[in-house]
Amino acid sequence: MTAAVRRSGTIVDIHNRRIFNGHVEVVDGVIASIVEDPAATGPVIMPGFVDAHIHIESSMVMPSEFARVAVLHGTVGTVSDPHEIANVLGIEGVRAMIENGERVPFTFAFGAPSCVPATSFESAGATLGPAEVEELLRDDRVLYLSEMMNYPGVIHGDPVVAEKLATARRLGMPIDGHAPGLRGDDLRSYLKAGISTDHESFSYEEGKEKLELGMKLLIREGSAARNFEALIPLLGEYPEQCMFCSDDRHPDDLITGHINLLVRRALDHGIDLMIVLRAASLHPVEHYGLPIGLLREGDRADFIEVDSLDNLRVLRTVIGGEVVAEKGESRIEPVPLPTLNNFTPQRVAPEDLRIAVSTPKSGGVRANVIEALDGEIVTGHVERDVEVRDGEIVADATRDILKIVVVNRYNPAPPAVALITGFGLKKGALASSVAHDSHNVVAVGASDREIARAIDLVMEGQGGLSAVGDDGGAEELLLPLPVAGLMSDRDPWSVAESYEKLDSFVRATLGSPLGAPYMTLSFMALLVIPTLKLSDRGLFDGEAFRFADVVAG
Repeated sequence: MTAAVRRSGTIVDIHNRRIFNGHVEVVDGVIASIVEDPAATGPVIMPGFVDAHIHIESSMVMPSEFARVAVLHGTVGTVSDPHEIANVLGIEGVRAMIENGERVPFTFAFGAPSCVPATSFESAGATLGPAEVEELLRDDRVLYLSEMMNYPGVIHGDPVVAEKLATARRLGMPIDGHAPGLRGDDLRSYLKAGISTDHESFSYEEGKEKLELGMKLLIREGSAARNFEALIPLLGEYPEQCMFCSDDRHPDDLITGHINLLVRRALDHGIDLMIVLRAASLHPVEHYGLPIGLLREGDRADFIEVDSLDNLRVLRTVIGGEVVAEKGESRIEPVPLPTLNNFTPQRVAPEDLRIAVSTPKSGGVRANVIEALDGEIVTGHVERDVEVRDGEIVADATRDILKIVVVNRYNPAPPAVALITGFGLKKGALASSVAHDSHNVVAVGASDREIARAIDLVMEGQGGLSAVGDDGGAEELLLPLPVAGLMSDRDPWSVAESYEKLDSFVRATLGSPLGAPYMTLSFMALLVIPTLKLSDRGLFDGEAFRFADVVAG
């Protein structure tokens, strides 16, 4: 029998809502005893944090590398939806994520992606039909059905959607939701399918309605979608139905913090400590049946030590009795990463990016324009008067009317081109193979030549983020993402440094006012989120759920 390890300090019991001084004894990775002792001194000992919904791929590193950083912030587990890599590589990609995550002391609770491809209006690298979804759900390492973003399919009884949901219900699996803006009778129909959570509420009123109907609300604050301030009052009103999640966290933000930041902010809003800590640990563990300890006798020894309940500075993170982070240093060692991708590079020429109009040859037309919104994954749909010259629409950087392009990364095909406002580029272009959901190559730029060059950089690297500063090619940056075109094969700290350099370049040199231009760019092809988006097949109206013309009708 392994010798016992004792930790002493102020113990936070979230089940009984008590705080007391005492000792925690760990034997063979399990909490053997918790003994109250008023004389005990030491740090605050409490359950670790759990992200209730995240796409690990958005951190641009594999799970094992993600864990190396997350434990520094007191995170001991995540509810991870491998939807992004599934759209690129199908079951092979999902299993690669699971197997990589198993090689480090951290709990990655992966789900079976429910919507691959997310819609029939875009080209993805794989398809997960009902048989593939059931195969994943029968894997003991898969704990739930991932976000059902095809809410029209749920409401209208699409047979493929219905079969996936029925399988999850039959196997007793939790079903995650994804229903931005869904209200009233449509929401009730959605819930009848057994969907139990939602992380896409944008307003207090929307979140409240979902909670009143019995849903669990995931209060989200990620790198692009920031809904914390709108939703945090609901945690105090519905304390047993809320959890915290990040959804998407880019590498620079992950280095800064994780769920610990949401815990601090919730406390600053005056919400009771026990309510906050239960949302950050107990609720996701119970809802998803996670194999994560919650600081009770007999639990796996998963806990964190912080300096105080005021600062919540993480001093030590323990998972399975193993110290995985201490004094700001991660003890998780790197593991070999898989080499897997699905990329068919094709060259794009400036002349491929014309937006031709039948009439007039010169003059102007009224155009449908995507409106990018800072800090949101939803977009606006605005109409603008644009110039037509020699039979094609001309972008105008002086008015912040730029071209946006999506190119199929899986098979050679003509690029889809539309107009966008909100990126504010004065010159240059940026491109990315991280483009939810299908992860084709998306680009925005001030000129056709610069856009074409930014796309070519990503194509040449078979995945990555790029930026081009001028027509002459003197300013070119690339962050390669060779793992599925989504993730790096480097460590998180160097990836964060490269990402910050790109982000800074786009803001400072190219003139974008966006806080996270690449994160915003990555959602411009996300058709299941309103309002106007662009897929590799054309401009898409997310409210009408059909393609739209660039020229307004």
